Amino acid sequence: MEKHNKILALKYRPQEFKDLIGQQVMVQTITNAIKLNKTPNAYLLTGIRGVGKTTTARLIAKALNCEKNLDSKINCTSSKFCQTCQEIVSSNHIDILEIDAASKTGIDDVRELIENSKYSPSSAKYKIFIIDEVHMLSKQAFNGLLKTLEEPPKSLKFILATTEVRKIPVTILSRCQRFDLKRVSVEKIFTLLSKISKIENGKISDDALTLIARTSEGSVRDAVSLLDRALVSQSANDGKLIGEKDVREMLGLADRSKIINLFEKILNGKEKETLNLLREMINDGIDAKNFLNDILEILFVLSRRINLGPIEKDMNISETDIEMIDQVSKDIDMQDIGLFWQFTLKTIEDLSLIGNENLVLEMYVMQLIHLKSMGETNEITNHKKEIGDVFSKKKLTQNDTDKENLDLDLSSKIKDQLKNTNQIKTNPSKRPTSELIKGKIEVSSFKDLINLADKEKELELKYDLERNVKLVSFNKGKIDISFNDKLNKNFIKNLSEKLLDWTKERWVISLSKNDSAKSLYEQNEELHLNRLTEFKKDIIAKKIEKAFPDAKIIDIKEEKND
Repeated sequence: MEKHNKILALKYRPQEFKDLIGQQVMVQTITNAIKLNKTPNAYLLTGIRGVGKTTTARLIAKALNCEKNLDSKINCTSSKFCQTCQEIVSSNHIDILEIDAASKTGIDDVRELIENSKYSPSSAKYKIFIIDEVHMLSKQAFNGLLKTLEEPPKSLKFILATTEVRKIPVTILSRCQRFDLKRVSVEKIFTLLSKISKIENGKISDDALTLIARTSEGSVRDAVSLLDRALVSQSANDGKLIGEKDVREMLGLADRSKIINLFEKILNGKEKETLNLLREMINDGIDAKNFLNDILEILFVLSRRINLGPIEKDMNISETDIEMIDQVSKDIDMQDIGLFWQFTLKTIEDLSLIGNENLVLEMYVMQLIHLKSMGETNEITNHKKEIGDVFSKKKLTQNDTDKENLDLDLSSKIKDQLKNTNQIKTNPSKRPTSELIKGKIEVSSFKDLINLADKEKELELKYDLERNVKLVSFNKGKIDISFNDKLNKNFIKNLSEKLLDWTKERWVISLSKNDSAKSLYEQNEELHLNRLTEFKKDIIAKKIEKAFPDAKIIDIKEEKND
């Protein structure tokens, strides 16, 4: 009865290498090494959560210590394990020690481990230490392991498992044989879920299983756990068939057709209808992060439709959705997709900063509508043309070096466009009255801009331009700057508005990482210091110092004769 009540993720945990799905290459390598008796001192298993790292570690421990290795007459299968394998499955074998590095992180824990490693195994062929989440060990603990990992006793094996391989020192990596467990494909997870649901007599549709497989993001444990939730909800609903809609409600996912429909309304600028549809989806219980990830998926599918032509039917996209994608793709281009993609990623980051997720989503869709509606203006069109150049055939057919720089170039263009878009949101109807009265003023240099700020009594703006802004380049309509930490946070917005007011033209203010640039104040100070240094070398300065030994020359000024 206890076995029957196990959660599915434990009940269907693989007990043999052949049951481990999606890791065939790794399985083949490990089993061959065991057969040839060429096993490493230490294994390192890496991968995302739920792909089988701990399971693989136990399978290796069983394969190394199985009693049939010593006596071919002994039969050991998943239906009836030998005594050693059964104890490993039950996690109570005296020679197989599983350690959670998240709770035992210090050097004292490692010292105890090393001391224990000196003793021979009690009953198994090998004593095996399985260290889970090994990246959590401290630096001192890693250093303490180095010697034992490299030259352990003949009867000792280490199996390390981690989700964060980059946090493990190179000295540890070089002493281990590394195996990267891959994300499992949707098709293989779907097949497993279908098999489990039949064994459990669960009534669930293929569409619902496909959705669970997609939502798990390649993690088998996550997929089986979600199936467990779905089957439990089925028993609470008198055994009714679980459909895709039920799974979406359970997970807080929006219907894909609704998202495509929402996206179509965004592209057509239907703000009221878009907000009504979004609120309807919020009332249905959508999760904000899942919703934004679905938007990213739609953008990807749209880009594939635009670049590669009609989409063939697969497990992820229904025929109805394909027709809707075909229709929506006529109203969007790759430049818009690139802009929306970056904007969506930024909104996902904002979710952690703002408490009301619904507020974030409503503001997000309104801004998308605004960005799209502004796409016809000259300013945005010019920037989209720059981004479009990155996608042009000429760029895509250049040499390999250009291809490597393609993503960086595109990312830079999109970020510039996002900045520029924020700068041109000024409502023309709310511009200062001076714009309607004054004539057009020419600003042809950075010095002209500072003088104009002084003339217009914009003292704070002038101060920032002189002291806190480091000019990188100045061109008509575009200024590249870097700045120090003292710059007013509203500086770019204020400068954009004033330039529009003064020159009747929109200016692009872009930020640049240029540590060598200096502010006008710093330039003047440097020039003054150079002049003072040169003057001190002059014969007049030496005569002054001789006549006034206690005096210091701190400044020089040229006297103008009227």
